[in-house]
Amino acid sequence: MIDTHTHIYENEFAGDLLETLARAESAGVKKYVFPAIDSESYGRMISTQKLMPGKAFCCMGLHPTSVNEDWEREISFVREKLQERCWVAIGEIGLDGHWSREFMDRQMELFREQMIIACEMDLPVIIHVRDATDELYRVLDELKGMSKMPRGVFHAFSGSYGTYLRLKSYGDFYFGIGGVVTFKNARVAETVARMPLESLLLETDAPYLAPVPNRGKRNEPSYLLYISQKIADIQGTDVETVRRITTENAERLFEFDKFV
Repeated sequence: MIDTHTHIYENEFAGDLLETLARAESAGVKKYVFPAIDSESYGRMISTQKLMPGKAFCCMGLHPTSVNEDWEREISFVREKLQERCWVAIGEIGLDGHWSREFMDRQMELFREQMIIACEMDLPVIIHVRDATDELYRVLDELKGMSKMPRGVFHAFSGSYGTYLRLKSYGDFYFGIGGVVTFKNARVAETVARMPLESLLLETDAPYLAPVPNRGKRNEPSYLLYISQKIADIQGTDVETVRRITTENAERLFEFDKFV
Protein backbone atom coordinates (compact mmCIF):
# COMPACT_ATOMS: atom_id res chain seq x y z
CA MET A 1 0.00 0.00 0.00
CA ILE A 2 0.96 3.63 -0.47
CA ASP A 3 -0.05 6.32 2.00
CA THR A 4 -0.56 9.13 -0.49
CA HIS A 5 -1.11 11.81 2.14
CA THR A 6 0.66 11.71 5.50
CA HIS A 7 2.25 14.27 7.81
CA ILE A 8 4.35 11.89 9.89
CA TYR A 9 7.08 14.52 9.81
CA GLU A 10 5.07 16.56 12.31
CA ASN A 11 5.92 16.83 16.01
CA GLU A 12 3.24 14.30 17.00
CA PHE A 13 5.63 11.56 15.79
CA ALA A 14 8.86 12.96 17.20
CA GLY A 15 8.97 10.45 20.05
CA ASP A 16 8.22 7.23 18.18
CA LEU A 17 8.74 7.73 14.45
CA LEU A 18 10.80 4.57 13.98
CA GLU A 19 8.22 2.48 15.80
CA THR A 20 5.47 4.07 13.70
CA LEU A 21 7.33 3.18 10.51
CA ALA A 22 7.89 -0.37 11.71
CA ARG A 23 4.16 -0.81 12.28
CA ALA A 24 3.47 0.59 8.82
CA GLU A 25 5.97 -1.78 7.24
CA SER A 26 4.33 -4.72 8.98
CA ALA A 27 0.95 -3.53 7.67
CA GLY A 28 2.24 -3.48 4.11
CA VAL A 29 2.83 0.25 3.61
CA LYS A 30 5.76 0.65 1.23
CA LYS A 31 5.72 4.31 0.20
CA TYR A 32 4.64 7.65 1.61
CA VAL A 33 3.78 11.04 0.11
CA PHE A 34 4.57 14.05 2.31
CA PRO A 35 2.41 17.08 1.37
CA ALA A 36 3.94 20.41 2.29
CA ILE A 37 2.24 22.89 4.61
CA ASP A 38 4.38 26.03 4.89
CA SER A 39 7.88 27.28 5.67
CA GLU A 40 7.61 26.45 9.37
CA SER A 41 7.20 22.72 8.73
CA TYR A 42 9.57 22.50 5.77
CA GLY A 43 12.67 21.47 7.72
CA ARG A 44 10.87 18.64 9.52
CA MET A 45 9.49 17.33 6.24
CA ILE A 46 12.88 17.24 4.52
CA SER A 47 14.75 15.75 7.48
CA THR A 48 12.15 13.00 7.87
CA GLN A 49 12.30 12.19 4.17
CA LYS A 50 16.07 11.76 4.43
CA LEU A 51 15.50 9.01 7.00
CA MET A 52 13.38 7.11 4.44
CA PRO A 53 15.23 7.14 1.10
CA GLY A 54 13.26 5.58 -1.70
CA LYS A 55 10.14 5.37 0.47
CA ALA A 56 9.14 8.95 1.28
CA PHE A 57 8.47 11.53 -1.43
CA CYS A 58 8.05 15.24 -0.72
CA CYS A 59 5.76 17.83 -2.25
CA MET A 60 6.01 21.61 -2.31
CA GLY A 61 3.13 24.05 -1.98
CA LEU A 62 1.33 26.40 0.38
CA HIS A 63 -1.54 24.99 2.44
CA PRO A 64 -4.60 27.26 2.35
CA THR A 65 -4.78 27.60 6.13
CA SER A 66 -1.28 29.12 5.98
CA VAL A 67 -2.51 31.92 3.71
CA ASN A 68 -2.67 34.78 6.19
CA GLU A 69 -1.00 38.14 6.89
CA ASP A 70 2.34 36.56 5.96
CA TRP A 71 1.15 35.17 2.62
CA GLU A 72 3.67 37.07 0.48
CA ARG A 73 6.66 35.62 2.32
CA GLU A 74 5.13 32.14 2.28
CA ILE A 75 4.40 32.03 -1.45
CA SER A 76 7.86 33.45 -2.15
CA PHE A 77 9.28 30.58 -0.11
CA VAL A 78 7.34 28.09 -2.25
CA ARG A 79 8.53 29.67 -5.50
CA GLU A 80 12.12 29.56 -4.28
CA LYS A 81 12.02 25.95 -3.10
CA LEU A 82 10.38 24.76 -6.32
CA GLN A 83 13.59 25.68 -8.13
CA GLU A 84 15.95 23.98 -5.69
CA ARG A 85 15.08 20.29 -5.99
CA CYS A 86 12.72 17.77 -7.55
CA TRP A 87 9.26 17.35 -6.05
CA VAL A 88 6.75 14.59 -6.59
CA ALA A 89 3.76 16.98 -6.62
CA ILE A 90 2.54 20.51 -5.92
CA GLY A 91 0.61 20.37 -2.67
CA GLU A 92 -1.10 20.50 -0.56
CA ILE A 93 -2.82 23.48 -2.08
CA GLY A 94 -6.43 24.53 -2.24
CA LEU A 95 -9.11 26.37 -0.30
CA ASP A 96 -10.27 26.28 3.31
CA GLY A 97 -13.18 28.30 4.64
CA HIS A 98 -13.63 26.31 7.83
CA TRP A 99 -11.33 28.17 10.20
CA SER A 100 -11.51 31.61 8.59
CA ARG A 101 -12.70 33.24 5.39
CA GLU A 102 -10.73 36.43 5.93
CA PHE A 103 -8.19 35.61 3.23
CA MET A 104 -10.44 33.60 0.90
CA ASP A 105 -9.81 35.87 -2.09
CA ARG A 106 -6.07 35.49 -1.54
CA GLN A 107 -6.46 31.73 -1.10
CA MET A 108 -8.19 31.58 -4.47
CA GLU A 109 -5.46 33.67 -6.10
CA LEU A 110 -2.64 31.51 -4.73
CA PHE A 111 -4.48 28.27 -5.48
CA ARG A 112 -4.86 29.41 -9.08
CA GLU A 113 -1.18 30.37 -9.29
CA GLN A 114 0.00 27.04 -7.90
CA MET A 115 -2.25 25.11 -10.29
CA ILE A 116 -0.66 26.99 -13.20
CA ILE A 117 2.82 26.26 -11.82
CA ALA A 118 1.93 22.56 -11.68
CA CYS A 119 1.01 22.65 -15.37
CA GLU A 120 4.22 24.44 -16.27
CA MET A 121 6.32 21.92 -14.30
CA ASP A 122 4.23 18.93 -15.43
CA LEU A 123 3.60 17.89 -11.82
CA PRO A 124 0.41 16.54 -10.24
CA VAL A 125 -1.43 18.52 -7.58
CA ILE A 126 -2.77 17.56 -4.17
CA ILE A 127 -5.90 19.63 -3.52
CA HIS A 128 -7.36 20.42 -0.09
CA VAL A 129 -10.93 21.75 0.01
CA ARG A 130 -12.96 22.41 3.14
CA ASP A 131 -16.09 24.54 3.30
CA ALA A 132 -15.17 26.23 0.03
CA THR A 133 -16.73 24.13 -2.73
CA ASP A 134 -18.31 27.07 -4.57
CA GLU A 135 -14.99 28.89 -4.61
CA LEU A 136 -13.26 25.73 -5.82
CA TYR A 137 -15.61 25.46 -8.79
CA ARG A 138 -15.00 29.13 -9.64
CA VAL A 139 -11.25 28.62 -9.82
CA LEU A 140 -11.49 25.35 -11.72
CA ASP A 141 -13.93 26.89 -14.20
CA GLU A 142 -11.47 29.73 -14.79
CA LEU A 143 -8.62 27.27 -15.35
CA LYS A 144 -10.60 25.33 -17.94
CA GLY A 145 -9.37 27.83 -20.50
CA MET A 146 -5.79 26.61 -20.15
CA SER A 147 -4.31 24.28 -22.77
CA LYS A 148 -4.52 21.52 -20.16
CA MET A 149 -5.66 21.06 -16.57
CA PRO A 150 -3.19 19.67 -14.02
CA ARG A 151 -3.66 16.04 -13.07
CA GLY A 152 -3.91 15.26 -9.38
CA VAL A 153 -5.91 14.15 -6.37
CA PHE A 154 -8.66 15.70 -4.29
CA HIS A 155 -7.39 14.93 -0.80
CA ALA A 156 -9.76 13.73 1.95
CA PHE A 157 -12.67 13.51 -0.42
CA SER A 158 -16.00 13.38 1.40
CA GLY A 159 -18.47 14.65 -1.18
CA SER A 160 -21.52 13.28 -2.92
CA TYR A 161 -21.54 11.22 -6.08
CA GLY A 162 -22.65 14.31 -7.97
CA THR A 163 -19.65 16.22 -6.61
CA TYR A 164 -17.39 13.35 -7.67
CA LEU A 165 -18.76 13.46 -11.21
CA ARG A 166 -18.35 17.23 -11.48
CA LEU A 167 -14.79 17.20 -10.15
CA LYS A 168 -13.90 14.28 -12.41
CA SER A 169 -15.11 16.31 -15.38
CA TYR A 170 -12.30 18.82 -14.86
CA GLY A 171 -9.60 16.34 -15.85
CA ASP A 172 -7.45 13.43 -14.76
CA PHE A 173 -8.19 13.49 -11.04
CA TYR A 174 -8.14 10.84 -8.33
CA PHE A 175 -9.88 11.00 -4.96
CA GLY A 176 -8.08 10.37 -1.67
CA ILE A 177 -10.09 8.22 0.73
CA GLY A 178 -9.10 8.21 4.38
CA GLY A 179 -10.41 7.47 7.85
CA VAL A 180 -13.69 9.35 7.44
CA VAL A 181 -15.03 6.53 5.25
CA THR A 182 -15.05 4.29 8.36
CA PHE A 183 -17.08 6.70 10.50
CA LYS A 184 -20.63 5.76 11.40
CA ASN A 185 -23.13 7.42 9.06
CA ALA A 186 -20.33 8.83 6.88
CA ARG A 187 -22.05 9.98 3.69
CA VAL A 188 -18.89 9.46 1.68
CA ALA A 189 -19.31 5.70 2.13
CA GLU A 190 -22.37 5.89 -0.13
CA THR A 191 -20.29 7.74 -2.71
CA VAL A 192 -17.38 5.31 -2.53
CA ALA A 193 -19.81 2.45 -3.17
CA ARG A 194 -20.47 3.97 -6.62
CA MET A 195 -16.92 5.09 -7.49
CA PRO A 196 -14.63 2.84 -9.53
CA LEU A 197 -11.52 1.67 -7.71
CA GLU A 198 -9.56 3.20 -10.59
CA SER A 199 -10.51 6.63 -9.19
CA LEU A 200 -9.35 6.03 -5.61
CA LEU A 201 -6.16 6.55 -3.63
CA LEU A 202 -5.54 5.45 -0.05
CA GLU A 203 -4.44 8.07 2.48
CA THR A 204 -4.37 8.63 6.22
CA ASP A 205 -3.70 12.37 6.65
CA ALA A 206 -1.81 11.27 9.76
CA PRO A 207 -1.83 12.43 12.51
CA TYR A 208 -5.41 13.54 11.77
CA LEU A 209 -8.71 11.70 11.12
CA ALA A 210 -7.86 8.26 12.47
CA PRO A 211 -10.27 5.56 11.27
CA VAL A 212 -12.50 3.37 13.39
CA PRO A 213 -11.56 1.58 15.67
CA ASN A 214 -9.02 4.30 16.57
CA ARG A 215 -11.16 7.35 15.91
CA GLY A 216 -10.13 10.26 18.11
CA LYS A 217 -6.60 8.96 18.55
CA ARG A 218 -3.46 9.90 16.64
CA ASN A 219 -3.64 8.55 13.10
CA GLU A 220 -0.71 6.71 11.50
CA PRO A 221 0.09 5.00 8.17
CA SER A 222 -0.48 1.45 9.45
CA TYR A 223 -4.18 2.34 9.73
CA LEU A 224 -4.47 2.02 5.96
CA LEU A 225 -5.37 -1.54 6.94
CA TYR A 226 -8.73 -0.35 8.27
CA ILE A 227 -9.37 2.10 5.43
CA SER A 228 -8.64 -0.40 2.67
CA GLN A 229 -10.75 -3.06 4.38
CA LYS A 230 -13.68 -0.65 4.71
CA ILE A 231 -13.50 0.23 1.01
CA ALA A 232 -13.46 -3.48 0.16
CA ASP A 233 -16.51 -4.07 2.37
CA ILE A 234 -18.39 -1.16 0.80
CA GLN A 235 -17.64 -2.28 -2.74
CA GLY A 236 -18.16 -5.98 -2.11
CA THR A 237 -14.70 -6.97 -3.23
CA ASP A 238 -11.59 -8.40 -1.57
CA VAL A 239 -9.12 -6.17 0.21
CA GLU A 240 -6.19 -7.40 -1.88
CA THR A 241 -7.88 -5.98 -4.98
CA VAL A 242 -8.41 -2.63 -3.29
CA ARG A 243 -4.77 -2.44 -2.22
CA ARG A 244 -3.45 -3.50 -5.62
CA ILE A 245 -5.53 -1.09 -7.68
CA THR A 246 -5.06 1.92 -5.40
CA THR A 247 -1.31 1.27 -5.39
CA GLU A 248 -1.29 1.15 -9.18
CA ASN A 249 -3.24 4.42 -9.22
CA ALA A 250 -0.70 6.11 -6.93
CA GLU A 251 2.23 4.86 -8.99
CA ARG A 252 0.58 6.18 -12.15
CA LEU A 253 -0.15 9.61 -10.68
CA PHE A 254 3.08 10.34 -8.82
CA GLU A 255 5.55 8.43 -11.04
CA PHE A 256 7.80 7.57 -8.10
CA ASP A 257 10.32 5.77 -10.31
CA LYS A 258 11.50 9.15 -11.59
CA PHE A 259 12.70 10.09 -8.11
CA VAL A 260 14.52 6.95 -6.93
